[in-house]
Amino acid sequence: MNTQLILLQIAGAGHFGIVIASALVPFALDWKRQLAPLHPFMRTLFWVYGVFIVLATLAFGSLTLLHAQAMADGEPVARSLAAVIAFYWGARLLVQWLVFDARELKTTIWHHLGDAVLTAAFLFITAVYAWAAID
Repeated sequence: MNTQLILLQIAGAGHFGIVIASALVPFALDWKRQLAPLHPFMRTLFWVYGVFIVLATLAFGSLTLLHAQAMADGEPVARSLAAVIAFYWGARLLVQWLVFDARELKTTIWHHLGDAVLTAAFLFITAVYAWAAID
């Protein structure tokens, strides 16, 4: 088994870890209280966006695990999928670094640790898929 295939399988499975971590975010950031002042439509919209992000993450992980060999072999559609996933997570990192300022929300060691672990996961996933897309 080649290195790229193993890394793609780890990255694919990593998406499910991200979904588990995402399930903790509403509690860690107290969404119930934080979103309460919003108009009901805006609260619902916020949750719908969150669900779509989770569904995309599940799709990326599932498609990778089903087609990791095709990605590692450089098949055109699989390579295109790898490029889309690399772009998605790379854009996610750029937004995190250039748009969000979450410093005041990181009030515990767990918040800092969670942020560091997720950032490392996003970097790893972006790099693995970029490699699959261009190799």
